[in-house]
Amino acid sequence: MEFDRLSKWLPRVESEIRAEYAAARERETSVPVRSALEVLEEFTLRGGKRLRALLVLGGYHLATGDDPGPAVTAAAAIEHFQSWMLIHDDIIDHAEERRGGPSTHRLLASKHGDEQLQGSSADYGVGMGITVGDLQEPFVVDALLRSRVPGARKLRALDEYVRMTRETAYGQLLDIRNGALPIDRVLEADVMEVHRRKTAEYTVSGPLRIGALLGGASPRLLAELGEVGADLGIAFQLRDDILGAGLASGNIGKSANDLVEGKRTLLVVRAWARADPVGRALLQEVLGNANARDARIGAARELIRSTGSLAYSEAKIGELSERAFARVRTSRLLRPGGKQLLRDVGDRLVHRAM
Repeated sequence: MEFDRLSKWLPRVESEIRAEYAAARERETSVPVRSALEVLEEFTLRGGKRLRALLVLGGYHLATGDDPGPAVTAAAAIEHFQSWMLIHDDIIDHAEERRGGPSTHRLLASKHGDEQLQGSSADYGVGMGITVGDLQEPFVVDALLRSRVPGARKLRALDEYVRMTRETAYGQLLDIRNGALPIDRVLEADVMEVHRRKTAEYTVSGPLRIGALLGGASPRLLAELGEVGADLGIAFQLRDDILGAGLASGNIGKSANDLVEGKRTLLVVRAWARADPVGRALLQEVLGNANARDARIGAARELIRSTGSLAYSEAKIGELSERAFARVRTSRLLRPGGKQLLRDVGDRLVHRAM
């Protein structure tokens, strides 16, 4: 199946998401709860590339060779999961915006003021943001349970969802801890473990395996997809870190938010290890400093380049993606069309500018 043909299933996924929220609102009599569900629907459908939903659909096709219709509700489930993670991530990172609009907790904080409620608007936004994020999990489980496949396959997919969620939470825990450590105490291995347990799991490996399990995949195919997904998922995050530091070619893509937020990325850890005392003082000045001047941020970017850290991350991306594509090429379990689909998806994961 070509990537473009797979993508044509996304409108059905989005229709499923709308129907799920509409059904939840119809069952609910509380006006504040209905309002919260409207916030969730708007955020979930606001934007995004739906890569994780595509991987669920793709996993089903890889396992069966058939159109992924029976996996549409599971693809919607992963979009609910993604919203849950993003809402909580934005609270942790104190993010103001997401997907071209206000982050959910900031939007809810503004509603506190609009409704003239008592107490702190900021505290209200955070508390409500955590809670509406948590509300996404029932949507995830419900959608997985409604997949149009035999019950035993649903249970296997749910088991994979539990594993994916646990690993993602472990990765988030380690990520937060890394951010609290002095930069000289964070090692490359620490960064890569976070990428493997967090991003790779819920961005690539988990969605692929959930789709494949719904399609009745063998343990050997699941193991192969897990290996491919781990490498592509880590490469995806390394690319995201480059974009997040404003280091994409021609400065296309994201701003330097990751630097001023103090994120312990491979770019920063590697640059610190290779910088002289003056360079390290510059990194200390910029990292986690929301008031850092543009000129100093630019100097920190240049330091990342001059120490070879950017080139090192690019080489890692190339190494990981080529290893994943080599596994796909030599696989005896994947059909030719499935190999091309994985290659197309992989290219979109690691060779992107936003």
